[in-house]
Amino acid sequence: MSHGFETLAIHAGQDPDARTGAVIPPIYQTSTYAQDAVGAPRLGYEYSRSGNPTRDALQECLAALEGGPVGLAFASGLAAEDTLLRTVCKPGDHVVIPDDAYGGTYRLFAKVAERWGLAYTPAKVSDPDAVRAAIRPGSTRIVWVETPTNPLLGIADIAALAGVAHDAGALLVVDNTFASPYLQQPIAHGADVVVHSTTKYVGGHSDVVGGALVVADRELGEQLRYHQNAMGAINGPFDAWLTLRGIKTLGVRMDRHCDNAERIAAYLDGHAKVAEVIYPGLPSHPGHEVAAKQMRRFGGMISFRATGGEEHAVEICNRAKLFVLAESLGGVESLIEHPGRMTHASAAGSPLEVPGDLVRLSVGIETVDDLLADLEQALG
Repeated sequence: MSHGFETLAIHAGQDPDARTGAVIPPIYQTSTYAQDAVGAPRLGYEYSRSGNPTRDALQECLAALEGGPVGLAFASGLAAEDTLLRTVCKPGDHVVIPDDAYGGTYRLFAKVAERWGLAYTPAKVSDPDAVRAAIRPGSTRIVWVETPTNPLLGIADIAALAGVAHDAGALLVVDNTFASPYLQQPIAHGADVVVHSTTKYVGGHSDVVGGALVVADRELGEQLRYHQNAMGAINGPFDAWLTLRGIKTLGVRMDRHCDNAERIAAYLDGHAKVAEVIYPGLPSHPGHEVAAKQMRRFGGMISFRATGGEEHAVEICNRAKLFVLAESLGGVESLIEHPGRMTHASAAGSPLEVPGDLVRLSVGIETVDDLLADLEQALG
């Protein structure tokens, strides 16, 4: 029998403990395990880098939520990305990346992977023809997509880009961090691998760092599992437990994030101090129809451009009170940041440089009228 998303979030991988009946999976805070005999580890557990029951519970739950056969949890989203790249690619290969990507992802490609011999080309992922043109036949191994993108909230048509990637013999990798598996399930639209920073909406409480991969193909999943162990960038059992705790309320949290973001986007869209509002839920957004097709709702992230330029954008960030000035996103509290000087500073001077007048909001689940009042005073 199939179950709904919220049921899976609470129960997948999380049966009551067989020994005690504990409803919540135990935290197996151990580095090693007693073996029944030489070469006979009990239940397959021998060392917690290789396997841990708490991490396994998280991995099973993530796979169920994204609709893939294998889920893997990592120490951070970038650790997941690095493991994926070094599993799938080799020196001399090529990857197409978004021309509007998370600054840490860009840094990984530009400052780390490129030195290893992995080439990359930025492309506008909302334009399948642009992605197709960026592919290098015979050497492109991955088409890497964020949707929505960070921080300009571009929308990629996952099904269309799956066709483009597969025609070239490449994998389609979708960073689903901004949407969360509650709002969007890329594997159902043809993606091969889904990436998450579970630090964000999946964990949801700004108290744990983590990352994840979920794959459509079991064989690739087992290759990634091998590299997860060989490279060692796993999350600890307490981190896995905290992430599982956050997942249980993902559905109800995302609905509230979306409710609040829709109200705030509409408010900003008519404000004299705002030059442009970028939110996929607005009919004016160029990706609105595609987002409506592949997303349940439009998410809790909003970007906007200040009429007074970069200094005005910085002032707005500094004046906000309920919107905490901080990097990251996806927690229950609302955050505000200046991408050009904060999360995307590593992209300065590159094709991925973001506008100086841009402000990014991660809309939390507070009382929305309080958030609107805070923005009103911050806009000046």
